[in-house]
Parts: sequence; C-alpha cells; structure tokens
Amino acid sequence: MIDLVGNGAAHDAFFTAAERGGLHHAWLLAGPEGVGKASFARLAASRLLAHGVQPRIPVRGGSLPPEDRTAALIAAGSHPDYRELARQPKDPAKPDENLARSIPIAQVRALQPLFATKPSLSERRVVLIDAIDDLETAAANALLKNLEEPPAGTIFLLVSHAPGRLLPTIRSRCRLLRFERLSDADVARVIRGVMPEVSDVECDALVRGGEGSPGRALAFAGLDVAALERAMAVIAGEGDPSNVQRSKLAKALAGKAAQARYEAFLERAPSFIAIRARERTGSALQTALDAYQAARALAAAAPALSLDAQATVFEMGGILARLAEQDGLQSRGAMH
Repeated sequence: MIDLVGNGAAHDAFFTAAERGGLHHAWLLAGPEGVGKASFARLAASRLLAHGVQPRIPVRGGSLPPEDRTAALIAAGSHPDYRELARQPKDPAKPDENLARSIPIAQVRALQPLFATKPSLSERRVVLIDAIDDLETAAANALLKNLEEPPAGTIFLLVSHAPGRLLPTIRSRCRLLRFERLSDADVARVIRGVMPEVSDVECDALVRGGEGSPGRALAFAGLDVAALERAMAVIAGEGDPSNVQRSKLAKALAGKAAQARYEAFLERAPSFIAIRARERTGSALQTALDAYQAARALAAAAPALSLDAQATVFEMGGILARLAEQDGLQSRGAMH
C-alpha cells in the first residue's frame, strides 16, 4: 500500500479538481527529485481509472487494495487505458541497470494506436511520463502535438525534476502541481516505513543525506552513511595533519566493491561542508564556502573524468581538513 507523506497541498489541489469535474487534461508534477511526485502520479492514475469504472469508488484516497481489478491490471502492466513512459534498460535481461539516457520518439509514437481508439473500460485513460525531462527533443515535439489536441478522455501526468528546461509550449499546455522538499520528520517517517529496523543513528544520517528528499535518502540505504559522516567529522575537526585519517578513508572507499559508498561519499561531502558553513562567520565562513565550491567541483569531475577513487577521496579529505585549519587559526587569534 502506498502511504504518501508530505505535499498535502499538491495532493489536495489535484483531487479537488477531479471531484469538481474540472480536471485539466495535462498536469505537470514539478519539484525536486525523490519527494514523491511519481508515487503520487501512480496513485492518482489508479484512483482516476478505478473511479471511471466504478463511480462509487471515490477519486480521493489512498492506494487501492491489490485485489481491486484496476490495481491488478496496472500491476500486471496490462491495463488497456494506462500507459507509463520511462527510460528503458539497455539490456532487457538487466532491468535495474544501465538505463537508456533518454526516452526516444519511438516510445511516444507507440502511444498513437492507443489514442486512435476510445478508452476500453470507461471514458478515461491516463498516460504517465516519468520523467518528461528525459524526452529526446523529437519525442518532446511529438508529445506536444498530443497536448495541443488531447485525445478525448485522456489525462497526462508529467513528472518533472527541472520544469525550467522543458519546452515553453509544453509548460503552457499543463497545469502546474508543485511539490516541495519534505521536513526532516516526514523524511524520517518514510525511511522508517521502508526500513523499520534502521537504527536511530543511521536514520538521522539518512535524513541529513536526503536533504528533504526521501528518495535521495533511501538511495543511501545500506551504505552506512553514518560512518562516512563520522570519518568526515574527524578530518574536519582535527585537520588530520598526519594524513592517517584521509588515507584510511581513501583505502576503504577504493575498489569495485566500495563503488556505491564512494559515490555516496562524493555526494555527501559538499553537503557536509555546507552544513558546517552555516555555523560560521567572517573569514571562517569564507574558508568554508571556498571549500564547498572545491568539493562540488571535485565531486562533479571525479565520475565524469573517471578519476582514481582512492586519490579522489584523499583529495576530498584535504578539502575537509581546511575547516579545521581555519578553526585553529581563529582559536590562536583569540588567544592573542
């Protein structure tokens, strides 16, 4: 069962429009990645389709029970009035790995036979695209024709992490439904719902790593981000003048088996510095801001240039150590 957390205003706006019979034909679900846009879109699609078949089923509500016919058909990928477009795996034998970089025009064109007929089970059909940001230019133009002349009874639910990058003509055809980052309490609630056995320490670390996005937080699950934070805190607090701590961390994150934790470290290090920067003023703040920019640049360059993981972690450790060096200078200055 889907338990949606946060963004109640967006959910309410959509369901209210549906209940009043004023449902726009295209909705742009926009906001940061991992805050529940696609989950809400799938829930809303199932409720719309179920209500279309059995009006006694209210549009507003939680996930349908698994035995419901609409829910069963969607789960089996065989609902005649529902289509979902997303990036496809390059290798069908490995559906969770190596997704294509974009959604090609062929996937949009595959919708046309659907639009050439009336909906099968009711007067309504739903097309969900997760995410519309991934459409190739030609695919976006092909979709635009459907948005300009929407097939009767069709509702488009378009998930977007970066709506500003979309064609203005697509944005203008849609009603915007804005999703915001969740509170720490709500992110923790999602984490504990998915990982009921998670420790308080690890949950707190995942919440910090999520930065308001449960999806982002859960991507760090099982990577012991709490230990990564402790290692960064030691380096940032003591400066690691002997290089022992950063060498230890670099060795631990090197190698293929540690790839996921290495990627998590690259993603967390700039955020870790940003949090420390908020606690500073004057020259210490400037040092932290400079370190943040350096950390961001290194984190972006490392995967793009296939930099050596061990050397990259060691270099990032040096950037973290700048925080302690500035703290030491301020302490000595206060004594004189």
